[in-house]
Amino acid sequence: MLIAKLAFRNILRNRRRSLLTLLSMGGGFFLLCLTLSMSEGSYSNIINIFTQDHTGHVQIHHTNYLERPSLYKTINNLDSILAEVEANPQVIGVTPRIYGPSLAYGKNKTFPAQVIGIDTKREALTTRLKSKVKQGQYISSDISKEGYFEAMIGYSLANNLALTVGDELVLISQGIDGSIANDIFLVKGIVGDANSYEKMNVYLSLPAMQQFLSMGQGENSQAHELAITLAHQQLAQPFAQTLQKQLEVSELTVAPWQVVESSFYNSMQADKKGSYVSMGIIIFIVSIGVLNTILMGTLERTREFGVLKAIGTRPLSLFNLIILESLILAVISCLFGLLLSLPVCYWLATSGIPMPEPIDMGGIVFDTMLGEVSWYVVIVPSVVVIASTLLVSFIPAIRAAQISPLKALQAT
Repeated sequence: MLIAKLAFRNILRNRRRSLLTLLSMGGGFFLLCLTLSMSEGSYSNIINIFTQDHTGHVQIHHTNYLERPSLYKTINNLDSILAEVEANPQVIGVTPRIYGPSLAYGKNKTFPAQVIGIDTKREALTTRLKSKVKQGQYISSDISKEGYFEAMIGYSLANNLALTVGDELVLISQGIDGSIANDIFLVKGIVGDANSYEKMNVYLSLPAMQQFLSMGQGENSQAHELAITLAHQQLAQPFAQTLQKQLEVSELTVAPWQVVESSFYNSMQADKKGSYVSMGIIIFIVSIGVLNTILMGTLERTREFGVLKAIGTRPLSLFNLIILESLILAVISCLFGLLLSLPVCYWLATSGIPMPEPIDMGGIVFDTMLGEVSWYVVIVPSVVVIASTLLVSFIPAIRAAQISPLKALQAT
């Protein structure tokens, strides 16, 4: 108790210096909190755009399908797996997909295209594909009045084939039974733009794709992929691990988006490490200022420490006194920085900062840098500021504990 009283008295003795120290550490906390909020908020926004665009938070495939895609690596018992996944309260949407490389023919030109069979209703609930239809309409699973299944095609493919809404599209591929797959489809809509993920894709309804590739339908339905959207992106990895155990099917692999899009995830992590360097520089500058303040205060009180040692004060008590003074300053600085940063972080999380040049990400415009308000954004700067302050306080504290009473009393 006495040590605490002495610590508060020493802090209040030189109020100007203590105030400058508080402002320095509080400013460091504010900058760290702001940097983390912008970093986490912007990355969270980008991940949401990326995963809700087409990837989903979790995907299910046949083993090794991502490394070596094949028409024959299918997910069987599709209906039972869909029912099990949809029963999970964390799942917002799940959609099956069938992939097949094909040759697309329109007017007088041919181009290679990636044909994707989708469950039209589930896809609209799981991704943003429906909102990216720029011309025409979103497809249905019904046969059109002309007797053809409907198709949506990517913007670039439509331009290359000189096709528009209402035209006929011919697709040629290989069926799963080894036969030559070919059929005529009616262009119902055009998806995305020249920079989007869908630019060279063709979308068919799941029944149309199953018929086109001679795949099983009804109770024998098959798919190459199940894309799952969860309530929050942070649930992806634990959800994937839990679902992998629940399925108990060795031929299937459940992977979070971090694995499915590993190149994107690794580049994002590398960029985050760059921001940590900036935060480290901020902490270094603040720590030097704190070290200077505490060391100066210790040197000014050399005679006092000598008197305390002479009357029997233990070295550990002097060490604890210096550390406690630093801890009190650090805690008050964090509270001060928190009062400054919370309103700013809340504004960033709700309004954000408009970007001077919007970034097109897969056909979705990323034009606002958003912040984030979370325990992580608050706790990490607090731990860093307090830990760095205590660390730099060890040198003055050890000096005060080891001081000789005779030399201290002789000091001028």
